[in-house]
Amino acid sequence: MAGCSSAQIDTLRLAAPVIAPSMLACDFANVEREARRAEQAGAQVLHLDIMDGHFVPNLSFGLPVVKAIRRVSTVPLDVHLMISQPGRYLERFREAGADFLTIHIEEEPDPTALLDKIRSLGAAAGLSLNPPTPVEAVEPYLDSCDQILVMSVMPGFGGQEFDPVALDKLERLKAVASSRLLLSVDGGVNEKTIERCARAGAGMFVVGTAFFGFENYQQRLAELTDLADTFTDA
Repeated sequence: MAGCSSAQIDTLRLAAPVIAPSMLACDFANVEREARRAEQAGAQVLHLDIMDGHFVPNLSFGLPVVKAIRRVSTVPLDVHLMISQPGRYLERFREAGADFLTIHIEEEPDPTALLDKIRSLGAAAGLSLNPPTPVEAVEPYLDSCDQILVMSVMPGFGGQEFDPVALDKLERLKAVASSRLLLSVDGGVNEKTIERCARAGAGMFVVGTAFFGFENYQQRLAELTDLADTFTDA
């Protein structure tokens, strides 16, 4: 397992804007190379989507891939659990190398115990909400979180357009949450939408094909960072 995740989340929050390449969009025939290239390009965190075919309709990857990426990467791993009954797997994903563990409010309507458990494991605790879910659903639990991940598409489906409802949620969270909370956004984030997300309050931006779909990762990371940097508070 990696080191102190509370310190890592503070580092990322202070380094905002942070681009988090989503490994779901990488070349799976060369996962090690892709992780190393993203890190060498300057990525400060890697985002890993775990899908179970139940909470979301698609399957992605699980513990063995997390372990493999942990072996070849030194940056924090932001593991997004889009799965049913996430409490059954928290220890195992932490042992596999997750530094941040994010669960969904739709699956755990009262997530306090699981968020506390994540922190007790030494990981940063994240809570995510889907586009149809009102932001008020997560507000009672902000003090138990290190990160809120606002979904701007429905998880589990590819090729969706960015849903601007995420912007309203980010604005609300920025207004009511502690400054120590990292606000992240995931889904359809690219050169056309990242500025609006930053303006609304996001500090971390999960980017898939808008990062891995380009040949020069270092240049692409710089381009996206520059677009977000205009509006992101230091």
